[in-house]
Amino acid sequence: MNTATEQRQLDYACLAEQQTLQLHLLKQHLHYLEQYSPYYRNLFGKIGFNSADFSNLAQLAELPFTTKSELGAHNPDFLAVDPAEVVDICETSGTTGEPVTLWQNEHDLQRLAYNECVSFRAAGLKATDRILVGAALDRVFIAGLAYFLGLRRLGATVIRAGSGQPALVAELIRRQRPNVLIGVPSLLLTLARQYRERGDDPAALGIEKVICIGEPVRKQTLELSPLGEALQQQWGAQILGTYASTEMATAFTDCTSACGGHVVPELVYVEIVDAEGNAVPHGCVGEVVATPLQNQATPLLRYRTGDMASMHIEPCLCGRLTPRLGPIVGRRAQMLKCRGTTLFPAAIDNALAGIEGVMGHYVEVRNDYDLCDRVRVVVGCRDSTLSAEFIAGRIGACTRVKPEVVLVSPLEIQRMILRPEKRKPVTFFDYRSDTTI
Repeated sequence: MNTATEQRQLDYACLAEQQTLQLHLLKQHLHYLEQYSPYYRNLFGKIGFNSADFSNLAQLAELPFTTKSELGAHNPDFLAVDPAEVVDICETSGTTGEPVTLWQNEHDLQRLAYNECVSFRAAGLKATDRILVGAALDRVFIAGLAYFLGLRRLGATVIRAGSGQPALVAELIRRQRPNVLIGVPSLLLTLARQYRERGDDPAALGIEKVICIGEPVRKQTLELSPLGEALQQQWGAQILGTYASTEMATAFTDCTSACGGHVVPELVYVEIVDAEGNAVPHGCVGEVVATPLQNQATPLLRYRTGDMASMHIEPCLCGRLTPRLGPIVGRRAQMLKCRGTTLFPAAIDNALAGIEGVMGHYVEVRNDYDLCDRVRVVVGCRDSTLSAEFIAGRIGACTRVKPEVVLVSPLEIQRMILRPEKRKPVTFFDYRSDTTI
C-alpha cells in the first residue's frame, strides 16, 4: 500500500485483474485466519476446511458466514494478534444491539488511513482542501478516526468539529471557512435550514462538496434522493455519499461522477446475498456481506452486515472499472411490512427530507396485526402551515404507504433521538421485539 499504489486510485485495467488480485489476497487471508485467529481456527477445524485447498473465488461461498451475534458472543476469540500489539480499540455503534469490540494494530491503522485516502482522492479531494469532519473522534468510534487519518495522509487541512453540538459546528463553518463538509446528511440539512432561519444563506459560505455518512443520499437509480436534492439546494455544493462500518474498516465512497461507492479491491471482497445466503444477480438488492482483506488484529470472514444494497459492475462514468456499491436501502432487521408493501425507514427519511419546515423525525413500529406492521412517524415542525395529514400524504406518495403522523416540537425530537449512550442519532424505534435500533 505504497504511494505508487495509491496513485492508481481504484483504477484497474479489467475485472479479471481485480479477481486475480482478490484471489491472491483471499488465499493469504484464509491462511492468516487459520494460523492466528482462535475463532476461525476452531471453525475451520469443525468444518474440515484447509486454507491450502482454496483455489478459486467460487469456493468462498462454501464457507460459513460470520454474524454480529457470533462476533459478540465470542468476541475475545476474534483477536488475532498479541494484545501487546493493539494500539487502538474500537466498538461498533450499537445500532442493532450491544456494541462489540474490534482491535487494531499499527498495520491496521495504516490500512485504515490508506483506505480513506484512496476513497477521498476518488471523490476529488485534494491537499489544498479545508475539510470539516462532523463525526466523533472520541468514544471508541472508528469513523472520525478513519477520516482524520485518511485526510492527514492526503495532506488536507482537517477541522475536527464532531457531531454532538450543532451550534459549535455552525460556528466553526463560519469561522474556519471549510470548503468540504463530512457528516450525517440529515444533521447537515438541519444545520443549513437553521442558517436560513437566522437570515444567512448557507450556499454563500463557500462549501464545494458535502460527503455524507451514515445515511444514503441517492435512489437505487443513483440519482439524488429528496434528501440529497435538499442538501444540494441548501448548500449549493456537490453531494457525494460514503458507506462503511466498524467491522469492515473499509469505505465505499462516491467518485466525482457519483455513480455509487467504489470498491477498493485490495481491501475488501464483497458479496450480495438473499435471505437464504445465496448470491443475487448484479443490480439486485440483497444483504452486503464483506470479507475485509489485509486486516491483522480483528480479521473477519464473510461478515453479514445486515445492510441492504445492490452491486453495479458496468464501467463508471469516471472511467474506473472497479465495482460500485449502490445506496443502502435499509437494514434487513428494520424491514417493514405494511398492507402488502415492503418498506425500509430510509424511504420515509427521504420523503421527509424534501419537505421544507420539517426539522427532524423518528419512526416507531409495532406489530399489532399479523403480517402487517403499524408505522407511526413523529415529526419535528414549527411551521403552522404544515399538517400531519399533508406530511402523511407526501410520505404515501413516495412510499405507497401512508403512515400515522404526529407533529411535535423540534426540541422534543432532539431529546428523543440524541442519547448520551449512543453515538448516532436514534431515529428508529422497533417495538415489535421491544428493542430500540
